Amino acid sequence: MPSFKGQYEHSIDAKGRVAFPAKLRKSLSPAAQERFTIVRGQEPCLYLYPEDEWSNVEEKLSRINNFTKKGRLAKRNFLRYAEDVSLDKQNRIALPSDLTEYAEINGKAVFLGMGEYIEVWDPEKLAEVDEAMDDGAFEEIFEQVMGDEPETDGA
Repeated sequence: MPSFKGQYEHSIDAKGRVAFPAKLRKSLSPAAQERFTIVRGQEPCLYLYPEDEWSNVEEKLSRINNFTKKGRLAKRNFLRYAEDVSLDKQNRIALPSDLTEYAEINGKAVFLGMGEYIEVWDPEKLAEVDEAMDDGAFEEIFEQVMGDEPETDGA
């Protein structure tokens, strides 16, 4: 399983290509074959899944009930913008223009390692999201999602 971490900023060329960070490339498993699926993120960013990790996402998506409105809506709005991309010989990745428009990525891209996938942000958008977080909010959220459940004394 890949373990992407860190933050890397790179310029985007006139053809929409951006250098894929070398440290992230080293974390790619051979099974990914330098191929990815890129989709709209839930925030104004893009999610970049290596091919082998994307198969896990597709497995989860296959369990969604297509006979419910919420199931269809979730799959439709996640998969409709999914595109397969791969690294070129110069280890660049072409960011699809419709996806960069959605994420408002223009000129530069920030790659954020997120464990099993990578987020791609416009630097200014990422700064806005970071600034919008209140002082102490990260610590509170981190404690909620990572902290142990409170112990009960049985009383």
